[in-house]
Amino acid sequence: MAPRTILYTGKGGVGKTSVAAATARRCAAAGLRTVVLSTDSAHSLSDSLETQLTGIPTEVGPGLFGQEVQAQEEIERHWEAVSGWLGELLADQGVDRISAEELTVPPGMNELFSLLQIKEHHESGEFDVIVVDCAPTGETLRLLSFPEVCTWWLERIFPWQSRWVAAARPFAKNVLDLPLPTDAALEEVERLVRNLVAMNKILRDPALTSVRLVMTPDRMVVKEAMRTFTYLNLYGYLTDAVVVNRIFPEEAGEGYFAGWRQVQREQMELVGSAFSPVPVLTAPFLPREVLGHEMLDTLGQAVFGELAAHEVLHHELSQELSAANGHATLRLALPFTGKGDIELQRIGLEVIVRVAGQKRTIILPPAMAAYETSGARLRDGALEILFERTGDGAKADQTH
Repeated sequence: MAPRTILYTGKGGVGKTSVAAATARRCAAAGLRTVVLSTDSAHSLSDSLETQLTGIPTEVGPGLFGQEVQAQEEIERHWEAVSGWLGELLADQGVDRISAEELTVPPGMNELFSLLQIKEHHESGEFDVIVVDCAPTGETLRLLSFPEVCTWWLERIFPWQSRWVAAARPFAKNVLDLPLPTDAALEEVERLVRNLVAMNKILRDPALTSVRLVMTPDRMVVKEAMRTFTYLNLYGYLTDAVVVNRIFPEEAGEGYFAGWRQVQREQMELVGSAFSPVPVLTAPFLPREVLGHEMLDTLGQAVFGELAAHEVLHHELSQELSAANGHATLRLALPFTGKGDIELQRIGLEVIVRVAGQKRTIILPPAMAAYETSGARLRDGALEILFERTGDGAKADQTH
């Protein structure tokens, strides 16, 4: 049976490493052979588990393994031939050797190589559950969208690329004095792209993989999580839960922290509406730093209660955005809703949906700035919001 994969992401500093480690401990306690791996260059997982981890899965408890992917090791495995060619090319152009070596790995590739560990663990069959502590949100989104480009390149460019390069290599070397990529470098790139495409199939299979967003109940953090949620739906990745961490207890609602407690209360209402119907899991601001098995188990119990941490907690994309021929449609699951209950408002890149007194805010991708809201309709238990591309971009404020 294929392993279950759970990816945790969120803004830096919200506690996603702690939540990932706590999830892994609960999965292992349920009798599932589990690996928790960090692709974040900050490498906080060792601190969280209070065990020094390496690039190889290390047993940290019964049925539980930890791994901090070492970017340099992955680069040497997946990018050595390409790196050698790029280094030679840059050195020929007068770049000093040390700087050339630094420039041979494009930004973001370190994390991308790290994510390939997911594919390797899937193929090994060694683990029942793979829990991934991802890089902060922005980097994760960039990486998750990258395989789309890889698929296009694989289908359209690779069948011709090696022939072009082989034919042009003598000319480039003798006339332009530029070294074209070697056959080994081209083969390495093609192998990497094929691996990324295969990894993407795993990550987009909702029966195997889901993403969980970790946030704190702070305005900026929640807004970023909402944007991330839209992008995940756009790219076809299933979000099966959101985790709101570090909620102040009721007794903190007096005195100095009264204002903060009120802000958190307001943000929790927004989270409940913005991510519906995805389950919202919560954890309090614990009295001690979450380090070691005791505090991780306390956090895990607070987040999951009686839920099985490894189960898929929600099975459907709650919103889908599609575009073609100058028109776009945002589809929201709204069962048991009548047309008269719905009111729409568009403010910049925010779409506000009011249903029977309840409000939900969706943040659109920046590309939707060029689209006006043109209407809405109910179809098969879902609200479809219609957009039309305009030359001047979307109006700042529209109500329907």
